[in-house]
Amino acid sequence: MPDIRSIPLAPRCGVVDLGSNSVRLVVFEGRGRNPQAIFNEKAVLGLGRGLQTTGRLNDDAIGPALTVLTRYHAVAHAMHADPLEVVATAAVRDAENGPAFVAAMQERIPGLRIRILTGEEEARLSADGVLLGFPGADGILGDLGGGSLEVVRLTEGRVMRAASLPIGAIRLAERAGGEVARARAIAEAELAKHSWLAEGGGRDLYLVGGAWRALARMHMAQTGYPLAIVHHYVLRREEARDLAGVVMAASRRVLERMPGAPQKRLGDMPFAAVAMRRLLRATGAARVVFSANGLREGWYSRLLPAEVRAEDPMLAAARELATAWGRDPQLPPALIAWTDPIFPEQDPATRALRESACWVSDIGSHDHPEYRAEQAFLRVLRQHGAGLDHHARAFLGLCAALRYEAEPVAPYLAPTRALLDVPTFRRAEALGAALRLAYTLCGGTPALLAGTRLERQGSRLVLRLAEGTGVFAGESVLRRVEQLGAVLGLEAVVEVAG
Repeated sequence: MPDIRSIPLAPRCGVVDLGSNSVRLVVFEGRGRNPQAIFNEKAVLGLGRGLQTTGRLNDDAIGPALTVLTRYHAVAHAMHADPLEVVATAAVRDAENGPAFVAAMQERIPGLRIRILTGEEEARLSADGVLLGFPGADGILGDLGGGSLEVVRLTEGRVMRAASLPIGAIRLAERAGGEVARARAIAEAELAKHSWLAEGGGRDLYLVGGAWRALARMHMAQTGYPLAIVHHYVLRREEARDLAGVVMAASRRVLERMPGAPQKRLGDMPFAAVAMRRLLRATGAARVVFSANGLREGWYSRLLPAEVRAEDPMLAAARELATAWGRDPQLPPALIAWTDPIFPEQDPATRALRESACWVSDIGSHDHPEYRAEQAFLRVLRQHGAGLDHHARAFLGLCAALRYEAEPVAPYLAPTRALLDVPTFRRAEALGAALRLAYTLCGGTPALLAGTRLERQGSRLVLRLAEGTGVFAGESVLRRVEQLGAVLGLEAVVEVAG
């Protein structure tokens, strides 16, 4: 038996986000395009509570914060996370005893790297994290913490302007004396100082931060949304305004009874809702798009080579799945070329979906035969992936399931019927049928696939087979080429060439 101590680990790195409300350690594994967090722990300490009135960090939280930071350092060291860095945001930045707290940290944990971010640095790190998942983001980014709200103007994936406002959920509540009406006026006045926010008119508003993610989860719970993933969750402008209005007006008792309400931060929710609604008004955004990526992922992104950051995040996620679960990394590129003649896409996004579907098409090969379709579907639907929106998850998962002969009406495929429109569902059915035919022909090997070719000739779908290559038109091949032809609305023909 090999000595497991000799098995090399993938490179790891860790970041501690020291915020006004919570402190969190995230350890990432690898240096891929999609951040893979293998450890994520949060402690809610309220280090910045009372800062607005005292100008100091919360004395009751300083001792627990040092204890938690000592634990996080030990965890990261044991996990071989290198580099490891503490990034401190608004509370430590603004408190008069912030430098003394940092000195106490360094005394308690010698050698620990600590960086106090400026407001603009915090905003730009958050933007870097968002751009990992939304590389072409265009609109306004808002990152709501306990002490501050960072806002960034994004234009087609580029950071144009950035600012930090003293209206985080905790600070806004304290400045307003706990009164929602006063909080509205304060938030509006602070946002009015940055006229460029109006450049978000008709564009997207990208929201980052735990309190705003909690609002998204509340909306998902109330509407019975079929996927419990906040990242890439989208609300139309009016939906977002209505959600914020309900939360702003609700008493604590009413909030406690709302589905999905976060019990540990109920007191912050009305003020998070105020910030969201005022930001919607200031920007004129058409949609709200929630991002689970933010400052921590932005910190991680700066460790990546430029060529990795430039990768398409959806294709990168699909390739990662294929590497982990597929049988032959040479097959997906062959499948992409093989399906080219019958899927003449009209735009790059549609082609990228087909390419990604080819990459994930073999990820059930190691699962039990009775559960391959369902397992492949769930693996795609629920995988990590910064650039996978909910539409892409549903489409790619459906294609993978159909490649394994899932029935389109299978109960576990219900999320796809909610997330995909009818034309997109039909396109997935056609691609799934093509991939099922390809695997029947080649058994998952590019060498055998090379002896076959698909063509569209007017109203006919032609499957050409090269004689003597190990492929033949058996009963299953004939049945599946006919199924593919039926989905495409074409007459299926098989021709064998010597």
